[in-house]
Amino acid sequence: MTRRVLLVDDDAAVREALGQTLELGGLEPVVVSSYIEAKDHIAADFAGVVVSDLRMPGKDGFALLAHARSVDADLPVILLTGEGDVPTAVRGMNAGAFDFLEKPCAAADLLAVVEKALTTRDLVLENRRLRLQAEDGDAAARLLRGTSPASERMRAAARAVARTMADVLITGEPGVGTGKMAEVVHLLSAVARGPFVKISGAATEPETLAATFDKAEAGSIFIDEVANLPQAAQFALLEQLEQPRAPRVLAGTYRDLAGLAAEGRFHPDLYYRLEAARIHIPPLRERREDIPVLFRHYVAIACEQAGLAAPEITPEQLAALMQKDWPGNARALMNEAMRFAMRIETGAAEVGDGPGLAGQLAQVERTLLVDALRRHGGHATEAARALKLPRKTFYDKLAKHGIRAEDYRR
Repeated sequence: MTRRVLLVDDDAAVREALGQTLELGGLEPVVVSSYIEAKDHIAADFAGVVVSDLRMPGKDGFALLAHARSVDADLPVILLTGEGDVPTAVRGMNAGAFDFLEKPCAAADLLAVVEKALTTRDLVLENRRLRLQAEDGDAAARLLRGTSPASERMRAAARAVARTMADVLITGEPGVGTGKMAEVVHLLSAVARGPFVKISGAATEPETLAATFDKAEAGSIFIDEVANLPQAAQFALLEQLEQPRAPRVLAGTYRDLAGLAAEGRFHPDLYYRLEAARIHIPPLRERREDIPVLFRHYVAIACEQAGLAAPEITPEQLAALMQKDWPGNARALMNEAMRFAMRIETGAAEVGDGPGLAGQLAQVERTLLVDALRRHGGHATEAARALKLPRKTFYDKLAKHGIRAEDYRR
């Protein structure tokens, strides 16, 4: 749930008292003293609400309300008024304020109004996210392919993390696709319409970081192999993350970042900031059921790019692919698919540690059954014919693996 409150008041004593009340209420106050400071925090995707004094030197609370509504008409603004200034407050309500409170206000009254505004804000942001998904399709389903339970968990994690605006640490072995996962999180988030900028950790210097943050404003930045960030860039990144309206940072790594932080080789504050949300991508050897789905997809892409007719992929070839450990993960499987599409012979890789023979055969059998059903729209007779199995044997195998043909009907 959103917990951030932008508190605006030119009176230092009032700011301190109200800020403390909000903190004790479990909220996250961002305390500023003027319209000029406040407007830098207000954006269409601001995950919070505004509480502002009505009368301030220079531009007052009405000006701030007007600015907030021009940026995002659904951003709740709560006005604080002096005693006996209710008519002015009513004018503010007519101008679009969420509510108003008379100063000095009781802590319980302030927290009650703020909590109501935060609930409203959460609903607005969630509805926007769902609308974007409906318009663009679910990026997790489109881009994170696979039928294994591990793939289902990955898609669920991407959707859950995207609903927050926390910075994200994406971990996994080389080749698993941390960059693609970062793109999915971006596309599922409230800033999906903003830019998605990729940078290399090793090639990032402090002087280029500020320009990158400007370029990605109201969007997301993906840092590829964040463990390779030079020390000076680590300090600069921490500073940039504290700036108002900083883009969301998604950092990928295949190294043990916690261990590097403990050894003093990675800034611990940056590590804990980045791991506010975490997604782990398991290697292909831990989700062998996904290999046929991914391989067919990569072959189709390779054929389309090269203008080639798609070659037949036999069950025996898929079974052989599933026996490999794929130390290069999705990247290695993609290369294999490209060679296959171009009819280039490849050598078989060694089968490494994994399930025993019975377990591997069961995995292969289940995956081939699902793959056949998926290709034939859930029609069991056609799927059995493609696998050259008698219908009774086919149905027996479906029952053995807990597969329902109707789940794959289009």
